Amino acid sequence: MLLSEPFLALAQQQLSSFEGEAAIARLVLYLAQGSQGAAPRLDAVHQWPRSDGKLPPVELDPALRTPAAERRWYPLRQGDLLLGALRAERHANEDWDPRLDRRLQASAAALAQCMSLDLERRRLLDQLEAQREQLHLLVHQLRNPLAALRTYAQLLLRRLDPDSRHRPLVQHLLEEQAQLDHYICSLDRIGKDTPVIADSGHQALLLPPGLPGRAGVNLQDLLLPLTERAAATAALQGRRWLGPEDWPSWSVSQRAPEDHVVAEIIANLLENAFRYSPANAPLGLLLGDDWICVWDGGPAIAAAERERIFQQGERGSCSQDQPGSGIGLALARRLAEERSGSLKLCCRPRQLDPSLPEEGNAFVLRLPQPAPASAEGPAASA
Repeated sequence: MLLSEPFLALAQQQLSSFEGEAAIARLVLYLAQGSQGAAPRLDAVHQWPRSDGKLPPVELDPALRTPAAERRWYPLRQGDLLLGALRAERHANEDWDPRLDRRLQASAAALAQCMSLDLERRRLLDQLEAQREQLHLLVHQLRNPLAALRTYAQLLLRRLDPDSRHRPLVQHLLEEQAQLDHYICSLDRIGKDTPVIADSGHQALLLPPGLPGRAGVNLQDLLLPLTERAAATAALQGRRWLGPEDWPSWSVSQRAPEDHVVAEIIANLLENAFRYSPANAPLGLLLGDDWICVWDGGPAIAAAERERIFQQGERGSCSQDQPGSGIGLALARRLAEERSGSLKLCCRPRQLDPSLPEEGNAFVLRLPQPAPASAEGPAASA
């Protein structure tokens, strides 16, 4: 296993610090190497004074395997694991000073700690690279069945009459396939030189809406596919769904490309509403004067949990028996704040609009209004 350049520089500094010790003639740092079925060996990785000649492993130098008064070995250990060794040699006419011995022991302990961290770093980097290769292979394999699904849906669409009531279903299949393909493109960018989403000083997020090159959008175009998907899910579950009947003027205004994240926020909120509200509870999406609300008519979330559920990894007591990781709400709020907006929970939905239930859960997203378009094109969101 290779040691990093920063560690080797540190080792050089440590060994060179003994230059003022007149008794020391040579210092050599060894790394313990081993493989399955073979005896471990000690390979030299650095020496002082520095030399262009490469030292052989300890096992190949017979002189090093016999005790000598002028030589001492200081093991580099991490618990019961031998990581390497520090070999110190004194001049023949010098004695081993207890102070020098203590200093060599301290240096060996420090090198052992740094070597342990360096080897662990290398192990994690190798593991990360292996996982990255597996991810890219999986992404490559996913593209084939997705392309086949698109082809079959397109063929089916051609066979349907223009006025067939099944055409919207097939068109929705194509839209969902396109969204999946967009996510796969994002996964394929993991580990590439170009970041998936720009780092604005906050925690970086891997989300397809943040991919570069996307055009501006209005919220109606973003939310309409989500409401259609939600209506289909509600019909399948036999529950009441109320989508927006009127789209306010601010929802059709052109917004900055970064506001694609609104789709991710609302998708997370809708998924939670379907997953955690009772099967007979109504739910829906409503747009107000300057807000978007995803609501359900189920039992209100306990007061003590209404802020805690926005923390990553935290889940409400009523959802403990449901699958999930406690990421959705934390992600949704973080995305809203990234766009200078807010996401809050209201447990009396009717306070927002008379058509909503008196009790339930309403997650309210507010975003800054888009700046008016200039003559040069759509302006970025405030």
